[in-house]
Amino acid sequence: MDFDFSDDQEQLRDAVRKWVDKGYSFDRRRATEKAGGFDRAAWNELAELGLCGLYIPEDDGGLGMGPVEGMVVMEELGRGIVLEPLSQALIAGAVVANYADATTKAAWLPRISSGEAMAVLAYQERGARYALDVCKTTATAVGGGYQLQGQKSLVAAGDQADAFLVSAQLGGKIALFLVERASSGVTCRGYGTQDGSRAAEVHFDHASASLVTLDGLSALEHAVDIGIAATCAEAVGVMDKAMTVTAEYLMTRKQFGAVIGSFQALRHRAADMKMQLELARSMSYYASLKLNAPAPERRAAMARAKYQLGASMRFVGQQAVQLHGGIGVTNEYIVSHYFKKLTQMEMSFGDSMHHLGEVSARMEDKAGVFT
Repeated sequence: MDFDFSDDQEQLRDAVRKWVDKGYSFDRRRATEKAGGFDRAAWNELAELGLCGLYIPEDDGGLGMGPVEGMVVMEELGRGIVLEPLSQALIAGAVVANYADATTKAAWLPRISSGEAMAVLAYQERGARYALDVCKTTATAVGGGYQLQGQKSLVAAGDQADAFLVSAQLGGKIALFLVERASSGVTCRGYGTQDGSRAAEVHFDHASASLVTLDGLSALEHAVDIGIAATCAEAVGVMDKAMTVTAEYLMTRKQFGAVIGSFQALRHRAADMKMQLELARSMSYYASLKLNAPAPERRAAMARAKYQLGASMRFVGQQAVQLHGGIGVTNEYIVSHYFKKLTQMEMSFGDSMHHLGEVSARMEDKAGVFT
């Protein structure tokens, strides 16, 4: 199997890496964090690179690329611990392109691709414990449209978004709707999250909505799987950079007249970090390559990948802090921000224990867990 990237994929990686290195410094990130955790100017810069339209067909104004290109982009954004949730644009673009009718596509895909409209997934509810089929939000047909009643939690950049993709019960089944934030009956309470980004509680009180698809559970599973693959790739970028910064620290910090990177015990811990990073990288590749597989195969692959990534994120983040000592937990030093980012991503789109349960539930009665 050929794991080499094409020239176009390498050029895409190079373009995003240059933007991260030159346009998204640690100082800019900290300023964005202090200002609330979201910078519309940075979002527009990502859109100008074409990244918001990565999964949107060319006929609808996007780049028409696939999961491997998405993985490449998210790895580079992870290196810069970028706060703006590009994974949400990937989710929105793919879901609208694959499930919505022609009218909805024409109205939203060009705007999502250009960055004019930021649409984010709103599906988590209190008490659901990551289960996608647990949904108390309801939809009612009114005239030629629909109205939603309910609340969604931990909506990425919810009070900054222009629209939401919302799961709701309709006639005893989960359907997926698109709701504009400016619609009457929509209220948002935004707050900062642990990693410095932004989320919101979003309440719908007879809020006007347009139907995306009646097969809402399938669309929602697809959306979450796109989010998992993007999170896995982003985590690889975060861990890669955290590993680099830690190695540089080990080779410059001195104790007892020698750089601490020469101490065998610390070298072993750094080697263990590298092993976890490469395990994570291989499973991120696996997730991206399975993203277009049939739903049962795709769902199983995402659970396996997210479980391994969760274990790797926890290990690499904790070791990076410990090998730095006290400075590793200070807000002024970048490693603490890598650690917080990894901690939050481990719980995004289902934590490690949830996905371990998913892996177990999908095991078949034959030899080999992953056969």
